[in-house]
Amino acid sequence: MAYITTPPTKPFVFSPLCQLKKFQNNVLVLNSGHTDLKLKQKRIHTSFVSNYVDKANRRKLLAIVNAVSVEATEPEPIPEVKSGGRILLSDVVVKKKRRVYFGRKWTTLDICTATIVLAIHLLSVFAPFYFTWSAFWVAFGLYVVTGLLGITLSYHRNLSHRSFQLPKWLEYMCAYCGVQALQGNPISWVSTHRYHHQFCDSERDPHSPIEGFWFSHMSWLFDNNGFFERCGGPSNVGDLEKQPFYKFLENTYILHPIALGVLLYALGGVPFLVWGMGVLDEQFLQLQQLQDESSPNFVSEVVNIYFHESEKLLRNLRTLL
Repeated sequence: MAYITTPPTKPFVFSPLCQLKKFQNNVLVLNSGHTDLKLKQKRIHTSFVSNYVDKANRRKLLAIVNAVSVEATEPEPIPEVKSGGRILLSDVVVKKKRRVYFGRKWTTLDICTATIVLAIHLLSVFAPFYFTWSAFWVAFGLYVVTGLLGITLSYHRNLSHRSFQLPKWLEYMCAYCGVQALQGNPISWVSTHRYHHQFCDSERDPHSPIEGFWFSHMSWLFDNNGFFERCGGPSNVGDLEKQPFYKFLENTYILHPIALGVLLYALGGVPFLVWGMGVLDEQFLQLQQLQDESSPNFVSEVVNIYFHESEKLLRNLRTLL
């Protein structure tokens, strides 16, 4: 209590004019409360004085100016990413469209693929003129054998995802049925599908929707160089490449559908050939291709069926398609 009431021995004499130095500054002050990005500047005349300090402890007066000159500059605009628009009925944004048909050099494999697809569609044009019920049932039977057993059961579920195991003789038989579907040999088909699930809907996806609807649906078939640029070749099918049977099918692939066409013509003439090769591959197996190769792009992306809970759930559900 005595300490509080006892006057100091050396009372500090406060005077607003003691050792006062006046600073005249032209300071730019921002109107920080303004909501507009174009900040207005106001030039004002200010005078600020530093705090007083004891003369015994300091040799000179330190002045600190609280206002700092700041030049108001507008933020740099964020460059807009050019896109090809959205796919119809979808949230997928086409980032770039790959030039497949023009402006590039076609490889021999590209030309062969395009020739086969064109021949299949030309054959299907004559289907109404060569309709017979026997030819129709031949086409339907080949769809079950080559499409369901060959592509769905063998290529997709057994070889690509290893969902189950089959006796080797049955595995090879189903795989050979898939060869007759004219969708590629087992090694190339399985490699493409595995890369699709590994890089799903990204720039490295062999048939990514970000490069356009038609590319995702069919155009990627004619761009084999693009596949090697994105994925680097079929390096993810070592389990198949070490088996001589699949290497044999890879090296002699095109001969087997040709042999089937010759057999159909020998058994039923032009109607069997048109319906067994043309209608089967152009109609039935186009639907099969949508299900097994492009369904995550065409159904999940284009029709806009999304599962937002987790990316893992989405990939697993796509695997079940």
